Amino acid sequence: MKRYLIPLLVFLVLIGFLAVGLNLKPREIPSPLVGKQAPVFSLPTLAAPGKLLSSQDLRGKVWVLNVWASWCVACREEHALMVELAKQNVVPIYGLNYKDKRDDALAWLNRFGNPYANSLSDTEGLVGIDYGVYGVPETFVIDKAGVIRHKIIGPVTSETVRDVLLPLVAKLNS
Repeated sequence: MKRYLIPLLVFLVLIGFLAVGLNLKPREIPSPLVGKQAPVFSLPTLAAPGKLLSSQDLRGKVWVLNVWASWCVACREEHALMVELAKQNVVPIYGLNYKDKRDDALAWLNRFGNPYANSLSDTEGLVGIDYGVYGVPETFVIDKAGVIRHKIIGPVTSETVRDVLLPLVAKLNS
């Protein structure tokens, strides 16, 4: 009887860990960067690789950074919503094209629309790493002082835009 007790206890502990893990919400992973200065970058733009855009160029305005890639299926899910948000002209959206080929990214934007005030090319993924990107898509709201105020993991939904993004942008702009 005793020889079955230890495997049974190990099994019950594993079941407990599995139950806890199944109740976690991966889109709600807290980011240690929220409330802190956004990482500094200077990257070539996707449209004109000879032109650099830096985080300093964006100081003084509230902006959204959307991390995306042409190979990302979930990015396609949110892309139409990003195009609609850009048409509202409420907040400038900057893209961070993550670990992608320039030609593929440009073709993707030409096919599905370009919501970005500018899209930056992060072919090595180093800026994405600085921002703590777990995977694409991810979206950040950055305030006038360059502080990350919110991070959205996964595709942005219309509910997230309505309930989180737009009210936060309005608050930061007031």
